[in-house]
Amino acid sequence: MTESKQKSKIRVEGLTKVFGPRARIPEALHLLQQGEDKTTILKKTKCGIGVSNVSFTVTEGEIVVIMGLSGSGKSTLVRCINRLIHPTSGKIFIDDEDITALTPDALRRVRLSKLGMVFQNFALFPHRTVCQNAEYGLEIQGMDPESRQKKAMTALEQVGLKGWENHYPHNLSGGMQQRVGLARALALDPDILLMDEAFSALDPLIRSDMQDELIGLQQKLQKTIVFISHDLDEALKLGDRIILMKDGVIVQSGTGEEILTNPATDYVARFVENVDITKVLTAESVMIRPKAMVSPTTHGPKSALRFMQKEGFSQIFVHDKNHQVIGIVSAEAASEASARGEKNLFAIMQQDFLHVAPDTPAADLIPILADIPYPLPVLENGKMKGIIIRGSLLAALAERGRSTDNA
Repeated sequence: MTESKQKSKIRVEGLTKVFGPRARIPEALHLLQQGEDKTTILKKTKCGIGVSNVSFTVTEGEIVVIMGLSGSGKSTLVRCINRLIHPTSGKIFIDDEDITALTPDALRRVRLSKLGMVFQNFALFPHRTVCQNAEYGLEIQGMDPESRQKKAMTALEQVGLKGWENHYPHNLSGGMQQRVGLARALALDPDILLMDEAFSALDPLIRSDMQDELIGLQQKLQKTIVFISHDLDEALKLGDRIILMKDGVIVQSGTGEEILTNPATDYVARFVENVDITKVLTAESVMIRPKAMVSPTTHGPKSALRFMQKEGFSQIFVHDKNHQVIGIVSAEAASEASARGEKNLFAIMQQDFLHVAPDTPAADLIPILADIPYPLPVLENGKMKGIIIRGSLLAALAERGRSTDNA
C-alpha cells in the first residue's frame, strides 16, 4: 500500500527489541541478522525477540491498528513508541524528532505534551474521584487546580460522563471506567493516542459501544491513534490501516479490504478466512460509474429518455450547474412527459431519493437496495461518485469471495 502524502506524525525505522541477559543481547542480534528464528535464538542465547526490524509510518489524523495474536509483539511495539520500553536498536520519530535519543527530562515533556496512553486495565486510582482521575496527567504537568478541573470536565463531557465527576471508580461499570481512562488521556489534549487493547476487557456490547464512541470522537478531534488489538473485527471497524504482526515482524500492512482480499501470506489468509466480506467492502469499492446524467438547463424529458434507452437504465440522475445531484427521473415519467410535449425536467424529477457515502459498508447496502426501485447513488459532497445496482454489488461480493477462497 502506498503511504499517504499527509504529514508524518510517527515514523518507526528498523525497530528491534530483545529481552534477556544484557551480555547475550549482541549475540541474539547477530543471530537475528543472520536470519535465525526467535525460537532458535531463545534456545541459544536465552534472549526473547519482542520486535524485529519493524518500520512503518503513521500519518497525522490516521487510525492505525496494530494487531496479531498473543506474543506477536504488538504491545511491545506500542510501549516502545512512548519509551515505556527502551528499544534495543532502531529509531522512533515523533514530529521528526528522534525520541530514542532524548534525555529523560525531554522524553517526559514529549509524553506529557504529545502522547496519551489508554491501557486495557483502566489503571484508575480507586481513592480519587472520576474528575480527579481525569485530572491526573494535568496535575503531573503542574497545572493549577482550577484550569485542570476545567480541562478534565471538558474531557469527561466528550466521553459522555458529565454528571459522574464526583463518583469513584467502584461506582462505575467497566465501560464507564474505560471512558474515564480515555478522558484522562484526552484531558492532556495530546496529538497522539496510544491505545493498548483498550476495549478487550469489556463485554461485547459495551465494547462495540466504546468502538462507536471512539469513531465519533475521532470525527470531531482528528487525533493520530495507534490502537493495539487481537480482534480482526475491531481492527476492520476502527482502522484506516491495519498492521498485522507475527513473531515480532510485520507480515502485512494495508487497508482492511487490501488485507482481506489480497493476503500476503498463508498465515494472513488463515487469519482473515472467517471474516464477513460485507463488513469490509464499501460502497466505493462496489459501485460502477454512471455513463450519463442530465441537467435541467440543457436537457428535457425526451433527451433524458434517449439517454436511458441508450444505456439500458430505467432511471437517470439529474445534476445542477455545480454538478450536485438534485434528483432522479424515471423512464416512465420521461415517456409520459415527452408524449405531452413537456420540456421541463423539474416537473417530473423526483427530488427525494436515498443515497450513501463512499465509505458505507457493503452490509448496509443490501437492505437499502432491496427497498428502492432505482440505482443507489454514491455521493461525496453532493456530487456523484458512482451508482450501485444489485448486479454490481453481488458481482463484487462474489469476486472478493473467490479472491479470499483462492488465497
